[in-house]
Amino acid sequence: MSNKSSLAVCIAIASAIFAQGAQAQDYPTRPVRIISGFGAGSGGDVLTRVIVQKLNQSMGQQFVIEHKPGAGSSIAAEYVVRAPADGYTLYLGTSANTINATLSPNLSFSFSKDLAPITMMGTIPNFLVVNPTLGVNNVKELIALAKSKPDEIHYASPGVGSLAHMSGELLNHLAGIKLVHVPYQSSAQATTDILAGHVKVSIAAANIVGSHVASGKLKALATTENKRSSSAPDVPTMAEAANLPEYEAAIWYGLLAPAGTPRPIIEKLSAAVNEAIKSEETLAVMRPQNMSPAGGGPDQFARFIQADAKKWADAIIAAGLKK
Repeated sequence: MSNKSSLAVCIAIASAIFAQGAQAQDYPTRPVRIISGFGAGSGGDVLTRVIVQKLNQSMGQQFVIEHKPGAGSSIAAEYVVRAPADGYTLYLGTSANTINATLSPNLSFSFSKDLAPITMMGTIPNFLVVNPTLGVNNVKELIALAKSKPDEIHYASPGVGSLAHMSGELLNHLAGIKLVHVPYQSSAQATTDILAGHVKVSIAAANIVGSHVASGKLKALATTENKRSSSAPDVPTMAEAANLPEYEAAIWYGLLAPAGTPRPIIEKLSAAVNEAIKSEETLAVMRPQNMSPAGGGPDQFARFIQADAKKWADAIIAAGLKK
C-alpha cells in the first residue's frame, strides 16, 4: 500500500471515529425504546421503570418501555436484533436469554453475538426451599437423601426452561443427583403445591417464597446467588451450604443494543445507567423486591453473558434437554 493510500485509510478511520463521537455527544435526540420480553409488573419491569425515570432526567429524552412477550422473551430479543443499530431501540435482557441460547437452538439470532451488552442492572436470588416434612435441614442432607432415593424426590418450578427449572438441573449436574422436575404453569401454583406438601422441594424467587420462609411454612436451605441475600442473611449460598463454588443461578436483568451500535453511544448509555442504579430512588425500589444492584461496564457484562451461557449449556446438555 502506498503512503498516499495509507494516509487515506487513516483519515477515513479517524473521520469515522470522530463522527461516532459527535453522534454520541448529541445522543439521544429523540425518544428511546426499551423492548421487554415479559409483561408489565414483572421484576425486570419494576426495575426498568425506576431506571427509566432517572434516564429521562439525565439524558433529556423519553425512554419508553414496550412489552413484546412470548417464546421466553426471544420474540422481543429478535425484534431488537433486527432494529437499526443507532441506540434508539434497546433490549431488556434476562437470564432467560442465556438459557434459551442452548435450550432453543433453532433461534434465528445469537444472543451473545447479535446484541451488544451495555450494563447489567440488577439481580434477584432464588431460594432452594423445602417443605419441613421432607426432614432435611441443609443442602448436604438433601443431596444425601437424593442419592439414597434417586428419581424419588420431586422439585417444582413455574415451567420448563424457567430459571427455577434450570437451577434444579444445575444442582443435579454439579451434585451428581437426580431430583425430578415437576413443571407448573406459574410460580403461584408451584408455591401452593409445595406449601401443601404435594412436592417437597422448589427453587423460587426470594420475593415469592420469602414470607413463607419467615413464617416457618417453608425452610430455605440456600440462596442460588453467589452472595447472601440482604433480606435473608442467615441463608447460606450454595457454595457455603454444599461446597459447590461453581453454582450460581440468580435472575439477572441488563440492557443491550443491536450489535454494531456505535461504541461511544454504548458507553454513554452504560455511564447513565450506572448512575441511575446508584440513586437512592432506585435502591428504594430494589429492596422490597429482594433485588441487588449490579452495574459495571459493557465489557464486564459481555464476559458475564459468555460465562452464563456456557454454564447453562453444560447443565442443559447434562440433563438431556437439548433439542
